[in-house]
Amino acid sequence: MDDKQLGVMPLTDAINLARQHGVDLVEIAASAVPPVCRVVDFGKYRYELAKKEKESKKHQHASTVKEVQLSPRIDPHDLGIKTAHAIDFLCEDMKVKVALKFRGREMAHTEVGFQVITKFIELIAPFGHPDFAPKLVGRAINLMISPLPRNKRAKNPRVIEEAGASANAPAKPGAGKNHPPEKTEAHKLEPVSQKPKVPVAETPAADGLNSAFANLEIK
Repeated sequence: MDDKQLGVMPLTDAINLARQHGVDLVEIAASAVPPVCRVVDFGKYRYELAKKEKESKKHQHASTVKEVQLSPRIDPHDLGIKTAHAIDFLCEDMKVKVALKFRGREMAHTEVGFQVITKFIELIAPFGHPDFAPKLVGRAINLMISPLPRNKRAKNPRVIEEAGASANAPAKPGAGKNHPPEKTEAHKLEPVSQKPKVPVAETPAADGLNSAFANLEIK
């Protein structure tokens, strides 16, 4: 009640106090001695808990780490794809771990790997910053990148391109106009006209045989 402590009281007295004010008695610390309860509207209490959980989930992405692997001889196109993936992660408030691994004789030219890492840092600079300088550990250069604050972070170029593509998409022909429905193949077929029946006389043939073609009248 107004965040005031009412002290220790018997359970029956606490229940009666809650009933007098038309609220509920909610146990919030069952393991405490004695147990801690609150006299509060239970519906409002659940709403406040749900709101706090929602706020805490917004910051959970910051603890999520995604890994991007590079190589000293990476192709420029592949480097662009790796950079785009890292930007997507940073724009979702995730950290990015960069690992550039050397193979075989590539260890003789570690400066090439540092050049790739430096280029990668320049590309993601509008979206994140390295937590520490690149370090050579064993046969790999490791780097951790954290996202910039949202008010200082550039917008994801992939999202901007998708929004622009959808806005500039050509409208379908005839959209928004009242056009009659197109005829299907069944509607386009013209009905087959029926030929007039040919009358056939029923008089017997001259030779006494009943021939169906004896008195055929052709028009």
